[in-house]
Amino acid sequence: MHLILMGGYIALPIALGLVEHHPRPTLSNGPRGMLIVYGVQTFLFIFVFALACIFSKPSRELLLLSWRPGWWVIPLGIGYSVAIRILVGVALTAIILLFLAVGLLDRQSLHEFLPASRPHLERVVDVSALRNNPLYFWLLVTFGSFVVAGLQEELWRASTLAAMRSLWPNTFEHRDGQIMAVALIAIVFGFAHLGYGLVAVPVAALLGFGLGAIMVVHKSIWPAVMAHGFFDATTFALLRWISHIH
Repeated sequence: MHLILMGGYIALPIALGLVEHHPRPTLSNGPRGMLIVYGVQTFLFIFVFALACIFSKPSRELLLLSWRPGWWVIPLGIGYSVAIRILVGVALTAIILLFLAVGLLDRQSLHEFLPASRPHLERVVDVSALRNNPLYFWLLVTFGSFVVAGLQEELWRASTLAAMRSLWPNTFEHRDGQIMAVALIAIVFGFAHLGYGLVAVPVAALLGFGLGAIMVVHKSIWPAVMAHGFFDATTFALLRWISHIH
């Protein structure tokens, strides 16, 4: 039941991503609209997560909730967020070069493909409010990045990993098995971002794998929460800077 509930929670954005209908950004109507969306999303996640835990009664250790490694969590989060951004960029560049080398893409189709398939953050964020409303911006790079994205999504990842470890301990209990599990979870996480464009899928999958690996290595979600929060916060800050340029 735990795995079904947490899997069902991520299934909804995957289904919505298959529907091409974006009349306005998800976080529209300024700070008030953003807080309403965040409130509904947070309530839904807490409800599903709590219900899953009622069924399975996972331990604190199984959910990787222990605060490790002390206050190094914050500098580690910053460092990991930079490292993941670099690794994602290198991996995407390598994939594109490989496609060019084997003939799956040519220069002309590449120039057409990238703009059409880039991550469409404007489907989530009201770029005008991001540029002109300081409260909207700071809510996005603090509460939105670190709590709604960082904490909730890493709790989802750790909870799904905990279910896999409990159901199939021979496969997923040891460290190599957990790395394999977070790779599978990352693929699902990538497809949950399908609504933001085709390129968003491998970007999110690579990000999810990196964050999952951080959790496994430190046996704690907190370095991954910080890395995720700083990754999203800097992404939105860059988007605001680019919007001012244009």
